[in-house]
Amino acid sequence: MSTRPRVSNSLPPTAPATPALVTPMGWMHTARFLTTAAQLHHLPAMDTPEIAFVGRSNAGKSTCINTLTQKKQLAFASKKPGRTQHINLFALGKQGITDAVLADLPGYGYAAVAKMDKLRWQQVMANYLVSRENLTGIVMMCDPRHGLTELDDILLEVIRPRVEQGLKFLIILTKADKLTRAEQAKALSIARLQAGGGEVKLFSALKKQGVDEVAQLLWDWAHPAQAATADAAAAASTENASANDSEAEPEALDE
Repeated sequence: MSTRPRVSNSLPPTAPATPALVTPMGWMHTARFLTTAAQLHHLPAMDTPEIAFVGRSNAGKSTCINTLTQKKQLAFASKKPGRTQHINLFALGKQGITDAVLADLPGYGYAAVAKMDKLRWQQVMANYLVSRENLTGIVMMCDPRHGLTELDDILLEVIRPRVEQGLKFLIILTKADKLTRAEQAKALSIARLQAGGGEVKLFSALKKQGVDEVAQLLWDWAHPAQAATADAAAAASTENASANDSEAEPEALDE
């Protein structure tokens, strides 16, 4: 009597699901309101990387933050520039885990604000930029049609010692769509001379110019170990590709 081979009803084991990779833009989209503070000492002490956005009123700071996070009303843009006088913190990270914080600092330089208010907020901002322990990077907004102003230069001097010690720094030239290509190139060249070792990027919320680049840079700032690993892998890949190309070259024939 012949016997049939026994067929198992169990399915072969499957490999565990690989978690979806988080893209820099996907990471930025996790931004949510954390807290607001009218005074520096009201801010919570944190040990996660913090990236501050600063800039003159009407330079496009709120629009830039909202474009990067893909949330239209995350950062508040006052109808009266210069009247938003709080430091607003936004948490980043999936599944309730905060792995970085964005800090939206008040815009400065608007003429309609009372002089005493201006001086007070300039001091609060200076103290924040100098003393905030978990501050990892600073993003300065600049309208390239007007260039860096005297107040921007003062802020650059305030942060220069920390930048020289390794604090990350980026100048974003907003509203780049309003410039011709030649004007963009000129604005980049001038800003790079003024950046004091920082980086400069063109940015347009309307045309989405520079959005992915800035998101990638902020991701790298907040995740230095992962960024270093990715850079090392890319360098190794390039080196291997070069080596393979060399080996593939045919030897010259002796005449």
